[in-house]
Amino acid sequence: MKYYLLTCLLLLLCFFCHQSHAGDYAFTVKGEKTYLNGHEFLVKGLRCSNALISDRTTDELIANLDTFARYGVNTVSVFFMGSRFGDVKGYREDASLNPVYSRRMDRIIAAADKRGMVVLVGCLYWSTSKAKWESWTQTQANLAVANTVRWLKEHDYRNVFIDVDNEGMARKAKGFDNRRMVIAGKAVDPTFVIATNFHGPPPAEADLGIHHSEKVPGKPYIESEATPSNAPGNYWGKYSKVDGYYNYINIGLYNEDMKANQIKKTNEHLSNGMGYMLASTWLQCVPPHGPNNNPGGYGTKDDPGIRWWLDYLRNRYGPYEPPASRLKTVGR
Repeated sequence: MKYYLLTCLLLLLCFFCHQSHAGDYAFTVKGEKTYLNGHEFLVKGLRCSNALISDRTTDELIANLDTFARYGVNTVSVFFMGSRFGDVKGYREDASLNPVYSRRMDRIIAAADKRGMVVLVGCLYWSTSKAKWESWTQTQANLAVANTVRWLKEHDYRNVFIDVDNEGMARKAKGFDNRRMVIAGKAVDPTFVIATNFHGPPPAEADLGIHHSEKVPGKPYIESEATPSNAPGNYWGKYSKVDGYYNYINIGLYNEDMKANQIKKTNEHLSNGMGYMLASTWLQCVPPHGPNNNPGGYGTKDDPGIRWWLDYLRNRYGPYEPPASRLKTVGR
């Protein structure tokens, strides 16, 4: 009898320990809208794609989530492969998750969930970075997405959605079929929200389109990498890069016309019910200059940063107030 009671106690302990790590928020889609815990949820976010570079950069993002929320931000994007110049080896060559980086992602998603915030989890990044594996074929690309969904499912993180291939870069460079990558993720768990990001309509199996994707009837659209369209020389072109230098230039710098353009586009997207996430060299640059997972300043040479945009977001839409968590809803 004593051993029976001890076994029951251990089983109960395991159950409640699992529950304590379970997410309280669930991101879903229905029709052309996105939802959080069943409430309409308009994404207002920041692209923090290189946040996994180090424990320090991860810590900084977590430390600033409350600050970002006070400005109205409800979503951040973080990539297992990082982004340009990041060299984040989030996947091993066999497409399994690298535990160094999955632990950092774990901390970010858990911290976001505690605040009722959402994380856009990026899988493949196939541009100027040492993160990619040139040996990969479609098989490994599919596995990377499947392993990402499996990892999220095992942790019961539902305050997320997934970008299988940033800007369709791997699709263009290696011919990887993004539809097959979506299907691989859905085979693990069809309830996770998965997006595509290439020039063209999202496949039927994808839940939504983001950034480069065409806007199509019946699916939500989120501009997940928004920059000023009037930057001299193109924002991700000559304005922010120079040959032979492995980092960005003009980090966190915006002239007044660029600021006005970004604010105008922010308002256009959000007013039309489409999510909007600001991307910036301020957020994405690499050591020794970043990543800067903080507001910074007002975009001048003496005060670089994105606070000017955050001020607009807060003044126009107010601080972020999350819906009730699943735990609180069940307890009512």
